[in-house]
Amino acid sequence: MYRGLNVAVAIPAYRAESTVAGVIATLPPFVDHVVAVDDASPDGTGAALDALRDPRLTVIHHDKNRGVGGAMKTAYRRCIELGADVVVKMDADGQMDPGQLTALLDPIIDRGCDYTKGNRFYEIEFLRTMPRLRLFGNSMLSLVSKFASGYWDVMDPTNGYTAIHRCALALLPLDKLDRGYFFESDMLFRLYIIRAVVRDVPMPARYGDESSSLRVSRIAMAFPGKYLGAMIKRLFYAYFLRDFNAGTLQRTSASCANRSPSRMSTIG
Repeated sequence: MYRGLNVAVAIPAYRAESTVAGVIATLPPFVDHVVAVDDASPDGTGAALDALRDPRLTVIHHDKNRGVGGAMKTAYRRCIELGADVVVKMDADGQMDPGQLTALLDPIIDRGCDYTKGNRFYEIEFLRTMPRLRLFGNSMLSLVSKFASGYWDVMDPTNGYTAIHRCALALLPLDKLDRGYFFESDMLFRLYIIRAVVRDVPMPARYGDESSSLRVSRIAMAFPGKYLGAMIKRLFYAYFLRDFNAGTLQRTSASCANRSPSRMSTIG
């Protein structure tokens, strides 16, 4: 446990045969549960996971590929069944430093946050190691995500190094979350709807020789429509469905003003 919290780490694994074992081996001792989902990986990822003997580890195999979001839905559900108070998402490619786990957990304990996520844009030094194409793409996505999610002080929406409290997780409609690479951005939109407190945690990224399944062309084709849909839904939920009154039209016209969602009354 970490400071009284039962901590689970969820790892969606796809084409990670050479890296996933190292990721799990470097997790700190305070992690209570590790749930790794082999998302029907065509390489030896599943076998590599089955060969591990970490007593904290639960391995789940998908018979069909469901995407990173689909794998995380499976992992989230199992982590809750295991009694986790906080679920941390880590990728299987080794780009996320396990030494930063406490940085994600402390704001949940000390500041009442419901969801924390890594932010590689906080310090200029963090950006020196980021490939230029990723830097440009993530900068544009950060701007668009602010409009779509309503979290105006949150950057780096595609950063998958996150932690969520079980109370917030219980309020999310997991079945509706995006199954693909839009998963992290969709999480922010859904968290806004339940008025979750979200906080960025500055941390550098680690880039090695691992390959990524995420393609810029795939993002350019799919993300704009998804962001537009999320923004429309957010405005509808926030200003019409749940808070419709004489000031609705005025607030809608000013919806791009810098604002933060209030603390969830059901979480604390």
